[in-house]
Order: sequence, then structure tokens, then C-alpha cells
Amino acid sequence: MPVTLAQAQVNVQSDIDYAVIDNLRRYSWLLDQIAFDDTVNPGTGGGTLTYGYTRLTTARPAQFRQFNQEYTASQANRARYTVDLKPLGGSFNIDRVLARLGGAATNEIEFQSQQLLTSIRTKFQEQLILGDSATDDGFDGLDKSLTGTVTEFLPINQGVTAGYLDWTPGTIITQALAMAALDQLDAFLSTIVPSHTGGGDQGTPGALPPGVKAIIGNTQSITRVRALARWAAMYTATEDSLGRKIEMYGQWVLVDIGDTSTGVGPIIPVQSRDADGAGGGGLITGLTDLYAVSFGMDALHGASLAGQALVNTYMPDFSLPGAVKTGEIEMGPVAGVIRNTKACGVLRNLKVTG
Repeated sequence: MPVTLAQAQVNVQSDIDYAVIDNLRRYSWLLDQIAFDDTVNPGTGGGTLTYGYTRLTTARPAQFRQFNQEYTASQANRARYTVDLKPLGGSFNIDRVLARLGGAATNEIEFQSQQLLTSIRTKFQEQLILGDSATDDGFDGLDKSLTGTVTEFLPINQGVTAGYLDWTPGTIITQALAMAALDQLDAFLSTIVPSHTGGGDQGTPGALPPGVKAIIGNTQSITRVRALARWAAMYTATEDSLGRKIEMYGQWVLVDIGDTSTGVGPIIPVQSRDADGAGGGGLITGLTDLYAVSFGMDALHGASLAGQALVNTYMPDFSLPGAVKTGEIEMGPVAGVIRNTKACGVLRNLKVTG
């Protein structure tokens, strides 16, 4: 049955594994919403961990018909996709003399473990947005998978001749302008279908209810959405059971996905682009993308191994000979899966800075 991190945390046998999963959940709301379909086996005589699935690419439209006339034939379209699961994690080396120096919260093992967990969370989120299996060892992310789909919302195709939406603070200075910008956002969000399955093994603790959805951006874009939502009195903020601040625009959770694993900039970049595609307008500065996703087994979810732990930790054993020991933390093998491209979307060319 599909499993979430919350459900995986219940089933672990060691305090270390429990603490590691708790860290992944507590500091990544996004990762905590992803259910992993734990059905992948390597197969007889082979080591390839491939998850195959059918992706809905075009919905089947309904129609009225005249009496004594037939319907116009039309079908929903789907395509077969596969993704190879890969382990995600890292290792660190610690000298036995240095390992236990300092308090429990500040010693070298704790420090290296925390830093590695931060990198694992960040790398998965980065792959979820920017991943390209043709050029890296992970899986295809939203940026690649949504290009050319009906939920890739390009302002130039929506009658915006400039090719971008200007949501900068210097432009949105009245409530009327804010409401007009929210009309644009709502038009984009209306193209995203909700999940009807939820996440994880339904009926057990830690399962996600159907209909959980999020707007994902960088600090600048989420700041602008928050400001627009306040103009319309549709911004709310609460604290969940893990102490995380949950900000929402209506029924959509606002997620600042943060910086890349190298820390050189945001995962979702702010760039200069030729927004109208014609070259005549030149490069427009301060443009970024905004993603919208639904979580569930019929929408955005993950894939993992059958009958295996979702996260494993390997802490150094300093009772054995050898001055330098190795510790490892590993998630998976895992991969991200977009089951339905209409359950996810991207709003391109959003101007957030001057």
C-alpha cells in the first residue's frame, strides 16, 4: 500500500530512524505530503528498479447532441511512462576522538547528520522541480514534464502581449490592481484538477486526505502571492501539529521551496527572459515561474521499493577497531511521479522584482 513519511515513521524500529524521518517531515511540508507507491521490485535476475505507470495527458470531453444524431467520437489520451528509482543520500567520515566531543546536540555526529538531512530534503525538492533524467541521475521534474502541456500557463497565449505578468510591488499599488492580478492567478489555478485519492494507506494514521494542493514558488513569488491574498482577505496562517507555519491562499498552501542544494540561489530561479518570444521587447528582468500541484496517487506522488524501509540510517560503530568511521543516511531508492499532467501546472514569466 502507498506510504507517507508519517506512516513510515510509525513503523520504524529504532529511535535514530524515527528522528531522521521526523527531521525530513518537520522541515519539509512538501516532502511530507508525498505518498510513495511501495510496489517496485527489481525482477528476476535483474537489478533495474523501474516504476511503470500510465499518465493521463488529455481528458475526455463530454458534449450535448441533437436528437437522432450520434456523438462526435473523442477519447481521453494517456501515455505509458517509466521512471528508474535511485537512492538519495550521502555519507560522512568521523574520527573516533572527535565524534563525541561537545554536547549531544552539538557533537560531530549530530552536526554531520543534520547537514546531510538538510541536503537530502533540498535535493529531492530541487529534483521535483528541475529534474531531468536525460542529464542527471534523478527523475524528471515538473519543469520538464509540464512543458507543452495544457497546464503550462503562458501569459503570451492568454492575450498578454508583453508576454509576462507584472506583480512587482511598484506595479500592484491598489486593491483593484491586486484583484486583477488574483483574477490571473485564479485563471491559472482553475486549470488544475484536484486529487480524489489522497496519499498513503487510507484509513491508517498518517494518511493524507484527498484534495491537498499547493502553490510552489521561491521567496519572491510566494511573497507576492501572499501580498495579493491579503488585499483580497484570502490569506490565512496556522500552525500544524509539527509546529510548521502553514500559509494559505484560499484552499492552496503557499510553499517557498527555498534554495538549491549548493545554496547559490533559489531552486526556482529569477531570470531575465525574452517573454514575448519575438525578441522585439528585449530581455525582461526579474521573471520567474510559479507551480501548482495536487497531491495523491492520481496526481503527484512518489515511488519506492516494495517491502523496504523508506529511509535508512547507518551510524558509525566506534566499538570496532579503526580510527575513522563512516556514517550514512539514505532515502529510497525513490522517484517522483506525475500521474496526471492536469493535476500539476506552471505559470510562466511572472515578474516579481524590478
